[in-house]
Amino acid sequence: MTVVSQTSPSVGAGGTEPGEGPQVDRSGRTAARRRKIFSYAILLAFTALYVGPMLMLVLTSFKTLPEFFKNPTGLPESFGFDNFVEAWEQANIARYLVNSVFYTAVATAICVFTSVLVAFPIARGYFKGAKYVLLLYLVALFLPPALIPQFQLILNLGLFNTRTGFILLFLVNPIGLIILVNYIKSIPRELDESAAVDGCGYYRFIFKIVMPLIRPAIATVTVLHAIGIWNELVLPTIYLTSEDLYPVTRGLIVFEGLYGSNWPALAAAVLILMTPMLVLFLFLQRYIISGLTAGAVKG
Repeated sequence: MTVVSQTSPSVGAGGTEPGEGPQVDRSGRTAARRRKIFSYAILLAFTALYVGPMLMLVLTSFKTLPEFFKNPTGLPESFGFDNFVEAWEQANIARYLVNSVFYTAVATAICVFTSVLVAFPIARGYFKGAKYVLLLYLVALFLPPALIPQFQLILNLGLFNTRTGFILLFLVNPIGLIILVNYIKSIPRELDESAAVDGCGYYRFIFKIVMPLIRPAIATVTVLHAIGIWNELVLPTIYLTSEDLYPVTRGLIVFEGLYGSNWPALAAAVLILMTPMLVLFLFLQRYIISGLTAGAVKG
């Protein structure tokens, strides 16, 4: 009896036909390359949306007023600092800058300090209804500012047109507390138990252990809150009537005239205004990304 053997065609690795593997790999690399190009195109588009207005602001600050009206988006004919000198003197920046630094430093320090004290028991759930308190802060993010009740409260307390009353407006930051709560949840609870066994007091535990561990979150909240106070324009217009108490943003109103505005000088003043916050951001930037990332995924 003769056995007839049939030879099957050779197959590649994994049971594929010869040449099929390279074709699949080539098409996969092509698709990945297209996705990468598409991603970079989107990033470049968003970069243009952010960098474009900033570039226009810088170019405007070096133009004269007739030159600006002649060609608002073009390059300046010469680069001088006359607009910066005019902005510094006309907006009284040297005087108002001291007020802004005082308001920002004091309100931010108090807000961050009290937020840590509030965020820790909420994150640990050390009292009943902690999650509902956190929910209230979350809801506050979507509510409009209560200007009328706030104004009545400041007025009845006798704090209208005072430094104390203006600082009280910035002592609560819902998004800052939420970031701190979510970051504190990443700290092991075993530290609490170890500190209690060793006889460490509550406030000592907060200042000596918790705060050093949440420095990225504290830096993030500090920058966000300081920028919010520094750039505020509506509240000083409502609550401050004395020029001795004006922050630096209030001085920008002098560039708005009845029949037009001095846009080049205003652009120069805005660049001067943004410099302190830019320095603060560059100083704390290595903490900010980790603070926002941990605050977004923990808990």
